[in-house]
Amino acid sequence: MDAKTFDKSKLPSRHVTVGPSRAPHRSYYYAMGLTEEQINRPFVGVVSCWNEAAPCNIALMRQAQAAKVGVNEAGGTPREFCTITVTDGIAMGHQGMKSSLVSREVIADSIELTMRGHCYDALVGIAGCDKSLPGTMMAMLRLNVPSVFMYGGSILPGRFRGKDVTVLDVFEGVGMHSAGKMSGEDLHELECVACPSAGACGGQFTANTMAMVSEAIGLALPGSAGSPAPYEERDSFAVASGKAVMRLVADQLRPRDIATRKAFENAATIVAATGGSTNAALHLPAMANEVGIDFDLFDVAEIFKRTPYIADLKPGGQYVAKDVFDIGGIPQILKALLEGGFLHGECMTVTGKTMAENLEKVTFNTNQKVVYPVSNPLSPTGGVVGLKGSLAPDGAIVKVAGLKKLQFSGPARVFECEEDAFAAVSAGNFKEGEVLVIRYEGPKGGPGMREMLSTTSALYGQGMGDKVALITDGRFSGATRGFCIGHVGPEAAVGGPIGLIENGDIISIDADKGTLDLDVPADILEKRRKAWKAPDNPNKTGAIAKFADQVGPARYGAVTHRGGKAEVICYADI
Repeated sequence: MDAKTFDKSKLPSRHVTVGPSRAPHRSYYYAMGLTEEQINRPFVGVVSCWNEAAPCNIALMRQAQAAKVGVNEAGGTPREFCTITVTDGIAMGHQGMKSSLVSREVIADSIELTMRGHCYDALVGIAGCDKSLPGTMMAMLRLNVPSVFMYGGSILPGRFRGKDVTVLDVFEGVGMHSAGKMSGEDLHELECVACPSAGACGGQFTANTMAMVSEAIGLALPGSAGSPAPYEERDSFAVASGKAVMRLVADQLRPRDIATRKAFENAATIVAATGGSTNAALHLPAMANEVGIDFDLFDVAEIFKRTPYIADLKPGGQYVAKDVFDIGGIPQILKALLEGGFLHGECMTVTGKTMAENLEKVTFNTNQKVVYPVSNPLSPTGGVVGLKGSLAPDGAIVKVAGLKKLQFSGPARVFECEEDAFAAVSAGNFKEGEVLVIRYEGPKGGPGMREMLSTTSALYGQGMGDKVALITDGRFSGATRGFCIGHVGPEAAVGGPIGLIENGDIISIDADKGTLDLDVPADILEKRRKAWKAPDNPNKTGAIAKFADQVGPARYGAVTHRGGKAEVICYADI
């Protein structure tokens, strides 16, 4: 495929490369060593979230170089740039976590602005950690230029005392240490071996959940999300992704042709089937918002309700991402779901073929215990459940994968922020049978909707993970396990019922029926509502304050702009 295949007059890059008036612009490209022939090719943005914040991202620049090779070989001119990422494992358990969800918006916005400012024609996006995956895909859907997403790959599992471990084991080790169940020496030994390579967290936490989403929704090449970050095979997938985006340019197949309503249903299906992160219930609506598709928390929950749970993955199960790769990768899960009638096989993908066509030659591997056939699932309904009730009129979400008991009722113990809850848990200042409530941690109230992995892991490390429940208008990490309910809406900061709870109120949870109720008479609640006053938020300036001013409810993805429904002209059409 060479440059003559492409009609530059119909591509955005004509605005910076074509005609006498663009001589100054072309002079910059000559300054960077481009030839006239390269300037006349389509320009392809190759963005990665490379940084040295954490192992999730340190392999991304290497893969970006490989993607550029693929673009160049297929007749395009790659233009590499980086965007930010906030790595949750580092941000967890302190004020830094307020930056996490905000970073998703900054990632999408920064990719959009770079593409717009330089008039790039197509996009290859490589992301490694949590919010960088949905943020990159949101930008693709917003811009609607031909795009291919690629996950940077998972970390290899650590080994501790003969067992595979992940960073979750270290977080839970902190709880064991505080309860006197693990020595400081043993905790130090664990922390030194838990994360042995580059790559994102190995369990079915947010990064691997959204990586599976990228294949299920059709924005990534089949199999590309499976191989671990250190494997050189990732580079061949990157080259293939670069070549694939040039085919999409030639065919003018765009992300919104791929990410249809049915494709979003496929994405929600793989989340449920793998016991994936509850954060997917936040990110899928946010991605749908970019397209202008109605797909909120309740739409996601409806898919969860009818999907069998078939992948035995941590934190609810036994295995990690490398184990999925070893038995044939994500196409194995998709094949099982397709054969069971749970996927829309007619959905288009970045291969230029449908999901069913991509999976036609895949044979389900029956000689393994990681992924079950839908005829023999771990449970008949998904590993993630949506809830609704008097305490959550706008919904809530809970991961039930691995839970033995799906009902819980008990008196509330209320905390106004995560730090207070963590201090109480660390000190053992709570009782078995209680429902711990952490509020004012929602999108606006946090601001930033922090994850609570430090608190939930401390509970589990103390052996109390199944003896108490925890609810919040904030979020939980994909690594969280136990009866932990997040995204409770409306959030406390806007006057939601969670802001009216008092210590001792009875809270009833039924993840089987999908209900979350506050057992307080309506007249008493009304008196509390009249007396309630929103607390002052100290975040008055900067990116966090800007996010709080703009962000919408968790039910709709905690987004900061009106999305595709309000769009008058799309960037891809300039």
